[in-house]
Amino acid sequence: MTTTASFHDLLGVPADLPVVDVDTHRTETPDLWTSRAPARYADRLPRVEEIDGTPQWIFDGAPVGIYSPSSVVDEDGGKMLGLSFAGRTLEQVHAGSYDVAARLALMDAMGIRAQIVYPNAFGFGGQLFVQAADPELRLLAVQIFNDANAEMQEQSGERLFGMAIVPWWDVEASVAEIARCAAMGMRGVNLGTGPHLHGLPDLSEPAWDPLWEACAEHALPVNFHIGASGDTMSWFGTSPWPSHDAEHKLAIGSAMMYLSNASVMANLIFGGVLERHPDVQFVSVESGIGWIPFFLHSLDYQLEQSTPGRLGTKFSLTPSEYFRRQMHACFWFEERGVAEAVAALGDTNVLFETDYPHPTCLYPDSLTTAADAIRSLPEVSRRRVLSDNAVRLYRLPLS
Repeated sequence: MTTTASFHDLLGVPADLPVVDVDTHRTETPDLWTSRAPARYADRLPRVEEIDGTPQWIFDGAPVGIYSPSSVVDEDGGKMLGLSFAGRTLEQVHAGSYDVAARLALMDAMGIRAQIVYPNAFGFGGQLFVQAADPELRLLAVQIFNDANAEMQEQSGERLFGMAIVPWWDVEASVAEIARCAAMGMRGVNLGTGPHLHGLPDLSEPAWDPLWEACAEHALPVNFHIGASGDTMSWFGTSPWPSHDAEHKLAIGSAMMYLSNASVMANLIFGGVLERHPDVQFVSVESGIGWIPFFLHSLDYQLEQSTPGRLGTKFSLTPSEYFRRQMHACFWFEERGVAEAVAALGDTNVLFETDYPHPTCLYPDSLTTAADAIRSLPEVSRRRVLSDNAVRLYRLPLS
């Protein structure tokens, strides 16, 4: 059996370095909301009901999506490939997908000290909470979800850190929820990317300034997980052509979804969000890093070619400089080109993830893959990428 010490030997880092995995998911159990619901809302908050033989999430009386554990790790710890994970029940996937104690045991076996945790059922950015018409009910659903994340953090002994969802349809309510989650000790905000798809201002508009200011005040990084809007998550967006079968669509859509965060980066930068809010830190989650140096280079070029005169007037920095000051990105399966990307982006801007337990996750040999990717980096860079950057960014109480 591989020990934590041997994992660290493999990585070439000190034995006491706490490895942090900055992108994982926890399967929501069917009773997450109903077990915490005020009595008068119990039949309106999210619950699971079987419809025509298929378990589905029901929110305010209407089906909003199929209930799925979204885990490719089976009950015996094996990894399922392709679409073989589809249709599995909670009992047919590994308990580490949803149970805190089982997750901690798995993390120990994998050599990982702490994990950042994202949702499944209501979108990777919480974008599907808007499907209920009643804003009060939506807010309650978000608050219960965040309460459950705070409970998970405490139960895990400060090893599992769920990112807070905000009621993004209401900026004032979002600011209040950010303050509430900060008071509970939560370490970051998870934001959807498409409020403009619902008739709201897009994230670069001044209407959102109070939210960015609240994140800066409470030192909470803002995380943009891929697939955090309806246009990118509907069967992995529009990238796969219609003639492909389901597994080919999964392959193409998954690969293209990583690049959807390029749009988020560009719009935040050219929308002036980073210029106006220099104290807010942003994270591009589950997007990889190899493409980012070229993309930033292209943004730098387009700033000069397409927006002449803006540098020094609207913008005090180039896009590449904004990235180094305020943005971070994560890698997992990349083994080639990681060292070059780290050199180009800066070794304080890159984080490590596994995406457990989703289809592309590094499992079970997570740190073996990481070791292959970062072997050529100097030790100080390996430490930063695997641990120090995440500890600093999320203010993790690890020693």
